[in-house]
Amino acid sequence: MSRFCFLLALFIALNLSAAQKPNIILVVCDNLGYGDVGCFGSKLHRTPHLDKMAEEGTKFTHFYVSSGVCTPSRASIMTGSYPRRVTMQNTPGDGWVLRPVSANGLNPKEETVAEVMKKRGYETAIIGKWHLGDQPVFLPTRQGFDEFFGIPYSDDMTPREGQPWPDLPLMRNEKVVEAPVDRDHLTRRYTEESIDYIKRKRDKPFFLYIPQAMPGSTRTPYASGPFKGRSKNGPWGDSVEELDWSMGEILKVLKEEGMAENTLVIWTSDNGAPRRNPPQGLNLPMGGWGYTTAEGGMRVPCIMWWPGKVKAGKVCDELTTTMDLLPTFAVLSGESFQPSQPIDGKDISDLVLGRAGAKSPHVAFYYYLADQLQAVRSGKWKLHLPLRVQWTARGERDVKRPMALYDVVTNPGESVDLAASHPDVVQQLMALAEAAREDIGDLGREGKGQRPHGRVENPVPQLLR
Repeated sequence: MSRFCFLLALFIALNLSAAQKPNIILVVCDNLGYGDVGCFGSKLHRTPHLDKMAEEGTKFTHFYVSSGVCTPSRASIMTGSYPRRVTMQNTPGDGWVLRPVSANGLNPKEETVAEVMKKRGYETAIIGKWHLGDQPVFLPTRQGFDEFFGIPYSDDMTPREGQPWPDLPLMRNEKVVEAPVDRDHLTRRYTEESIDYIKRKRDKPFFLYIPQAMPGSTRTPYASGPFKGRSKNGPWGDSVEELDWSMGEILKVLKEEGMAENTLVIWTSDNGAPRRNPPQGLNLPMGGWGYTTAEGGMRVPCIMWWPGKVKAGKVCDELTTTMDLLPTFAVLSGESFQPSQPIDGKDISDLVLGRAGAKSPHVAFYYYLADQLQAVRSGKWKLHLPLRVQWTARGERDVKRPMALYDVVTNPGESVDLAASHPDVVQQLMALAEAAREDIGDLGREGKGQRPHGRVENPVPQLLR
């Protein structure tokens, strides 16, 4: 074979290989509750595009985040690990979530999902909210992403209440391009940027992470003009309905560009809706609120869509988590996966593709809030551990909480305590909890498997220059 023919054959083979790798789009809303969209039970919010996405794809009804709080939840998405394993659950000087100009961030030594996908020949981008460190060494472009367009932390982290924080910056890669950014238009702008990226990368396999800023952490969520004042549920509903429009626009361009059959799209939330006064977000039928370890704080809506691959109109009620996304994406890329360090996520590709007999790979799932292990789930059972000290969203000590056992399959509202009638289950789950304490720790107890978060000296604000 001539050198030319050999190179031509190699070029064709490489391009065929790339074409067989599915594009992956992961959309993560901020503080959106389990019952905030129609296909998960909302009667207030109009979400026709998400409802259609669920009809064309699979709903995951026992899909969990690793924390009811933003930064630790997102650390798990990136690393496939419990936030306590990577010590992003409660950082010095910040608390539960990273603040602007923090010295802390996701350790660059951690292997992120973006880095895993880059090794497999993927283009990578994040369009949206990062919140894993705003110092240069922690930015997405240093953690495996080729491109970044968005805000480095929560939309409510602005100069307020005496905080010496800079104006909320909008960044492109590592440069601030606007400050303060108009939060009314974040959803629209993220959508436009995402569509542009999809069109630019249509001939290459890509991983696109879209962590939306809305409904957001502010008491008054934001939406652009066409959606403002249009819902039945005030600013929260306006924001949710614009997020629905956004997902519809992204799915529409995938169909128009002929990319739908080679693109897996996952839509979910980083944690449940927090308690507001008056409450606007909806977690029903789950009990409780975001920023807690109640089902309403950590079980979130999830839809997976991939025409011809993900089953249409199906409901998956197996326990799955955001930590599973990293190893699953790696496997779906067509290559074997061995993490560089221990992780907690499992390959759920059989569940994603709806293969017969597929079951959850998790023996147990652990509910952590900050440093504290508060509950453990195995099968249908969830055991709330007896707590000597309980922490609220304000970091205060609350009343002591007794042990309680719930069947969260039939009782997701966690209203009927079955501990007295199932002492054997209690004993089994207590043993699982002890294994977690040994591995990744608990309040006042270090775990053998913990790794340090990143830290820099003399952090500086991200400013428009």
